[in-house]
Amino acid sequence: MSISQIRSEFDEFLYAPIEEGGNGMLLSVLSALARLDIDPWQEAGNLTRMSRECAAQRLASLISMLPGGALTHLNAGTVAARLITLLPSRPSINIAPGKMLPGGGTLNHSRVFMYILIINATLLALTVGSQYFTANRQPPLHASFTHALAAKTAAPKVPLPSFGE
Repeated sequence: MSISQIRSEFDEFLYAPIEEGGNGMLLSVLSALARLDIDPWQEAGNLTRMSRECAAQRLASLISMLPGGALTHLNAGTVAARLITLLPSRPSINIAPGKMLPGGGTLNHSRVFMYILIINATLLALTVGSQYFTANRQPPLHASFTHALAAKTAAPKVPLPSFGE
């Protein structure tokens, strides 16, 4: 999916006005999220995956965190509920805000990541273990070698010559 497809999916929501500012300028959802240093398209995607109620609560809390006192007279919950209706609907996916990760991924993505880490760690342990055993493996002694070694080490003792006896 290209970025232009993602952006066009959320345009109605992101470009919707939250309020007309005191100087006659409109404050859009996109501008508000950018002021909060939040990626607008990623946040719109996150909100879309949540239930409408959870998404409205999240957006209301974001609206109430906007810098400056220009929006203090707004009812953030009412504004958020209006704006959430502009998001594209995702009928079968509902994720509570507590299940979201800070990077924008969902709990399901973190589980997949954990499984990949576990598999990689297991493969690494097997590789290191097999290399250890291969390097430390001694070849078996053959019977002929064992006999030759025994004969060599068990040579008869020859008495030392004595001088001056």
